[in-house]
Amino acid sequence: MSNGGQASAPARKTDPSAIAVPQGFKVSVFAEGLTTPINLILTDDGEMLVADAGITSGSGKVLKRINNRFEVFAEGFIPPLTGITAYQGDIYVTHRGHVTAIKPDGTKVDILSGLPSYGDHHNNRVVFGQDGKMYFGQGTATNSGVVGPDNEEWVKNYPFFHDYPGSTLQLVGYNFVSQNFLSQSPQDIAYTGAYAPYGVPSAPSEIVKGVVKASGSVLRANPDGSNLELVAWGLRNPFRMKFDRYNRLFSTNHGMDVRGSRPVANSPDELLLIQPGAWYGWPDYTGGFPVTLPDFRPQGLPQPMFILAYHPMNPPMPLVNFTPHCAIMGFDFNPYPEFGSRDDIYIAEFGSEAPETTGGLPLPQVGHRVSRIDMQNMTVNTFAINKSSFAASYTNEGGLERPIDVLFGPNNELYVVDFGMTSGEEEDYLPGTGVIWVITREGS
Repeated sequence: MSNGGQASAPARKTDPSAIAVPQGFKVSVFAEGLTTPINLILTDDGEMLVADAGITSGSGKVLKRINNRFEVFAEGFIPPLTGITAYQGDIYVTHRGHVTAIKPDGTKVDILSGLPSYGDHHNNRVVFGQDGKMYFGQGTATNSGVVGPDNEEWVKNYPFFHDYPGSTLQLVGYNFVSQNFLSQSPQDIAYTGAYAPYGVPSAPSEIVKGVVKASGSVLRANPDGSNLELVAWGLRNPFRMKFDRYNRLFSTNHGMDVRGSRPVANSPDELLLIQPGAWYGWPDYTGGFPVTLPDFRPQGLPQPMFILAYHPMNPPMPLVNFTPHCAIMGFDFNPYPEFGSRDDIYIAEFGSEAPETTGGLPLPQVGHRVSRIDMQNMTVNTFAINKSSFAASYTNEGGLERPIDVLFGPNNELYVVDFGMTSGEEEDYLPGTGVIWVITREGS
């Protein structure tokens, strides 16, 4: 086996003392020198696997920990690889447009393909319920339902791609105007409607048919990928979901950004309890409230208006709303009373991608931490954060940079997966800067 993305010498300073945690806890470095680690799991056999998203190398990888280092176990997955899951001896790998199972003999079998993942967001990690079904989140193509100038990169590759609803909808018929970046002439204007390809306008009261492979949805299937079903929809990007010990399905959901043809301000990230058959409000609601409220109007820009003529239902309220742009990612339920209140959720906050997502406003102190959700009163409390309150790259103090996953281990410990550092350009992540931290009780 070859080196799994661990650099011979860490390309990043790491200093656990730069991270503040509650009294009685301590932080240590578990592994460093990784490249874009996005998900950490433990198999039933106790093996530790970590997924490399592959956005730096162009190849998503699954790494296995052998002799205290991570080695390549499988590779060649289409970036971004968004998650891995062990189930009944197979390793399920979620990567762009696909779910692939790695069999015990190493054979790779595509379980699902053709998922609508060519836009801003992708199909995300699968989890299994007590019903033996495979559940996963499917992100949207766009920020808020309209293909626009912020989608130029993928529109040039997939000009007919757009969002797809989970049930038949009637549109208001608004069209959004932009300079046509697909044209050679700077005078050409594009008129684009909701749930339509770039440059295709909508008609008043236009009907758009629903599909099973809906954008912004929760889907489920048998372990072999058969009998794909729509569970819920109206989410923007359900990045990570997990069942608790009562078989309730929880999901994160990322709020809308101040970008594109239909920018929305102050849109919170959400933690949701997934209810079969529910519509969660996207693209006309955020945080449980309509985007037509003044709070969601971007500075100096028009008030967002509804693009759906009728809404499928009043969307369920989130269990918890998080600070806009904090980018909540992987989470886990605390199984140990010795660690803290049992069943509290510990969740990674990746941090904002300002100014690209915030209308030019910097938000350096949003995210870049691990938070704890008190499940008794549904409050959010910071659990681990750099003492500076900034990402490590702002101060070079060696603490947290981009937390993206957390996992409780078998010995009362919490692993924190840190995606790594960029060169300063969005999504230009530096090889060898990914870290796995571990937080334990002092004396344990």
